[in-house]
Amino acid sequence: MKINKQEFDIEKLTENVYDDKSMLKMRGNGIYLSDNDVQVLKRYGIDYIKYNSIKSLIFDIEQILNEETDLQDLEELSDRLSELNYYNNTNK
Repeated sequence: MKINKQEFDIEKLTENVYDDKSMLKMRGNGIYLSDNDVQVLKRYGIDYIKYNSIKSLIFDIEQILNEETDLQDLEELSDRLSELNYYNNTNK
């Protein structure tokens, strides 16, 4: 992109301002996850693609949390997904 006859690389200028890894993206079946969320799920062997809803994904995450302790990142993800599900899928 040129501004006042000077060339600028927008990607380079915004690489530290905009962290694309935390942006929610539609992953299928009405499930929105960020790249960071996908990495957490992969770490615990959870394949988000096989789920037909966010509720079933949350349910299985909670099952793992009930069996294991000290899974802070997975617990935080479960909380975020539960909140997202509440605000997007609850009639108010």
